[in-house]
Amino acid sequence: MLTEQEIASLAADLESFRVERKESFKSVKGAIEEAICAFANDLPGTGQPGILLLGVHDKTGQATGLAVTDELLRDITNIRSDGNILPFPLMTVYKATLAGKEIAVVEVKPSPDPPVALRGRICVRIGPRKGTATRG
Repeated sequence: MLTEQEIASLAADLESFRVERKESFKSVKGAIEEAICAFANDLPGTGQPGILLLGVHDKTGQATGLAVTDELLRDITNIRSDGNILPFPLMTVYKATLAGKEIAVVEVKPSPDPPVALRGRICVRIGPRKGTATRG
């Protein structure tokens, strides 16, 4: 698990091939699934986890005040085993604090058995840009 200081540093920095920020969950669930799949594929071969910060403004890195409930954490965790991403990604989901506000953190470890596919499409992060490249 990341420390509060590490989370604050990641939130304040630019998005990259291993960091993604989202303000909410339900309205962007598909984009979150793509990010998880791409992080699991670890195209650059860093061996480091991909970090998804939910409840953080994309442009400013500030916490949105998202209500991080048990239901939200379950919904995020269910992405792992709902069968849309195969093989199942290795991920940890937990509640954290950023500037006194709750956020959800998803740490996705590189897959030991790539490629990982989302609904049959392989997703990869290709640098500090929005979106993913998909093939399939």
